[in-house]
Amino acid sequence: MLSRLPYRVQIPLGLSLAVVLAALLVTAVAAQIFARTARADTLATVDRAAQLLSAQSLPLLAADDTWRVFALLRNTAAFLPGAATGQARAAVLDSEGRVFASSAQALLGQRVSGQTLPTAAAVTKRLRIDRPDGAIALLEPIRSEDGQALGFTYIEVDAPVFAADWAALTQPALIGVGLAAFLLLPAGWWIGRRMTAPVLSVAHVIENIGRLDSAELRRQLPRTKDPELGRINAAVDQLISELQVRQQAERRALSAERMAAVGRITAAVAHEINNPLGGLLTATQTLSVHGGSEETRKRTLDLLKRGLNQIRTTVAALLPQARVEDRALEIDDFADVVTLTHPDLAHRNVQLTTQVEVESAMRVPSGVLRQVMLNMLLNGVSAAEEPGTVHAELRADAERLLFSVAHAGKVLTQDALEAIVAVESGDDPRGFGLWVCREIATQYGGGFDVDSRHGQGTRLVFWMPNRETHEELAAD
Repeated sequence: MLSRLPYRVQIPLGLSLAVVLAALLVTAVAAQIFARTARADTLATVDRAAQLLSAQSLPLLAADDTWRVFALLRNTAAFLPGAATGQARAAVLDSEGRVFASSAQALLGQRVSGQTLPTAAAVTKRLRIDRPDGAIALLEPIRSEDGQALGFTYIEVDAPVFAADWAALTQPALIGVGLAAFLLLPAGWWIGRRMTAPVLSVAHVIENIGRLDSAELRRQLPRTKDPELGRINAAVDQLISELQVRQQAERRALSAERMAAVGRITAAVAHEINNPLGGLLTATQTLSVHGGSEETRKRTLDLLKRGLNQIRTTVAALLPQARVEDRALEIDDFADVVTLTHPDLAHRNVQLTTQVEVESAMRVPSGVLRQVMLNMLLNGVSAAEEPGTVHAELRADAERLLFSVAHAGKVLTQDALEAIVAVESGDDPRGFGLWVCREIATQYGGGFDVDSRHGQGTRLVFWMPNRETHEELAAD
């Protein structure tokens, strides 16, 4: 029961119970001592009465004065404990052990109160007979100056006389216990509360670790000279210091992670903007050289417009509060992407072939699809062998739109693709193009996989549903 109570209650209550038990124990011991002292006092009284009766009976027995002996016996027996209730008796016997004067009929050598008294010849000195029930009988010879036995003094006291008066002891004992409880219980409770106060303060500090400032927590730690509490305080202080160091390390790690994330995003944005910029710069050069032709000028300006819109869409995707209405993909967008890859093709001995099979209207956003197609084409041109060929294919039906890029270069396995597009592997900016394709496919409920056949190169496939509204399944 006590163990279920809070620690701050257990100690004061335990001390209070200890006080009460100690008071009861002291009272019980005091009662036992009192009972033994009362018996010793009774025996001393009986002994003194026997000595007095023997001394005063000596001349009366020598004079054979029975009446004066009886008067002396009556006066002396009245002072014996228990005489008033008939539980004490006295007698003066003659030299033969016969009753000379008595308040009780007793003869030496006969059975009295269940015991046989010794004979007159056997009593040579004071003899106390202890009975099993606690009663006593005292025999003392009365001798003359020459040592002749003139008679005997006999005193008998019953057992109830020696019994302690527990009823009389109860009231002062209860008063003593009550006073002890009244005075000591508050003191024990106060001492217990003082003993538990430092422990409660330490517990309060531990509860607030991580919530309050470290300096404030250290200030709340109790100052004590107790060695055990000092060890607890030192352990809590060390815990606070280690937690503070850990929090600082976590903040530094979080800051470094944020900076790394910013770096990856910056690299990704730079990558996605630089892709169309190379083709747009080539287009401006074409415009400056062949700008005299109306058809060339119109086609180049349209290319520049769609390319710049693609860049605007890419940048707007970084702003959650910005909403840019994007038009649906068109065949000309695919042609623009092919045109934007010409600068990379010119630097490598690689040819690009295309195939378009559109059986239904394309209802997908042009900005993200131009971004995907340009990333996949540039990756294919970069991975293709020289001399080699890159084949791009655009297909669309009523259900979905598919774009694939195949080349005969180094085989790309599915595991290698997963490693490249993993978000954590953003240290290499070249991996951002494929990572962007995977993110867009996931966002629009599509897919981005590799179809590799050993000895026949690699084929990357991107697809997404061909519909007006594209739900972001990744957010689900």
